[in-house]
Amino acid sequence: MIHCLLWMIMRMVVFDSNVYLKGCFLKLSCCGQTVEETTSQELLSLLTLALPGSGNSMSCRILDKQLKTSTESSVAIADAFFPSTSPWLAAFVVILLLSMFLVLAAIYKIRNNNKEITRAQNARKQIEQDIDELKRKLDEQKRRFEKENEDAEKRIENVRNELKFRKARSNAVNITLDQTCKHPNLCISDDKRRVKSSDKKETALKAMVVATEGFPDKKHYWEVEVGNQSQWELGVVSENFRDVIMNNMGISPPVNSLFSLQYSQGKYILTGREDVSDCKQCSVVGVLLDVESSELSFYSVEEMSPLGSVVLEFTGKLYPFFSPDSSGKWLGVRPVKPQTYDPLPQGEKEINK
Repeated sequence: MIHCLLWMIMRMVVFDSNVYLKGCFLKLSCCGQTVEETTSQELLSLLTLALPGSGNSMSCRILDKQLKTSTESSVAIADAFFPSTSPWLAAFVVILLLSMFLVLAAIYKIRNNNKEITRAQNARKQIEQDIDELKRKLDEQKRRFEKENEDAEKRIENVRNELKFRKARSNAVNITLDQTCKHPNLCISDDKRRVKSSDKKETALKAMVVATEGFPDKKHYWEVEVGNQSQWELGVVSENFRDVIMNNMGISPPVNSLFSLQYSQGKYILTGREDVSDCKQCSVVGVLLDVESSELSFYSVEEMSPLGSVVLEFTGKLYPFFSPDSSGKWLGVRPVKPQTYDPLPQGEKEINK
């Protein structure tokens, strides 16, 4: 804007006066001070800078050395033509810079927080994976310990059963069958140790034979070979019922006069009870009569394990009895031979103690 004004002043001075300025000097003054001097050839390239606050008046003086004359023109410039700075600009710039700093700081903080959150999430996932892995290992160890504990309990139970069986077998006695106390359909061997059915038709009543020996007290053990018969029954009867059988074999045994173990349809059934054992079928059954404890126990000789026991509810002399099936196969008492055993391991000896 200032340059335009100066240009206009020069046109008024030079061209309106119709003066040829070759070899003339131009002197620009502002507030009585010379700002610039130049020749007429440099007039078009003259640039003058006016600053605000330096005054309102600017003049242009032309000196002609040949004619020794001078021409001067001046112009007053309003302050409105000078650019001014707003007092709020500095505050705005400061606020802008502070805002930018705060934004950058917030972005930096958010990024750091995101990184921290990501690291925390990764650490949490890793901890959860470690916990899951630890739980899996603990579950495996728990199952292994439970299995080992079950196996140990089974071994302990087997050792106890074997020990109990050995003690029971130490009370072995000889048993013979009484020819005078048997069912008419039963046949007894010459050695009076075996019995079988001579009639293959099943009867509603028990076809049994009673032993000659009776036991009023103490412990007594015998073994019976039952083979693979589909059903059989072993046990003891009271002396009163034995006398009744000798006189009349066609009657049913009264209540509490007979206690036994019966095998039928793959199940072992004790007197007055339901199925008490899921043991596999055995071919030799051991019977222990403990009169003092009023208990009758049965064992699987092959497994050396108990099949079950029943409490005796009567006193007096007790007689073993035997009842085979109707297949015609022999069921007999076998002699109990002394049996040798492998020594127990040290751990099992301590268990038995």
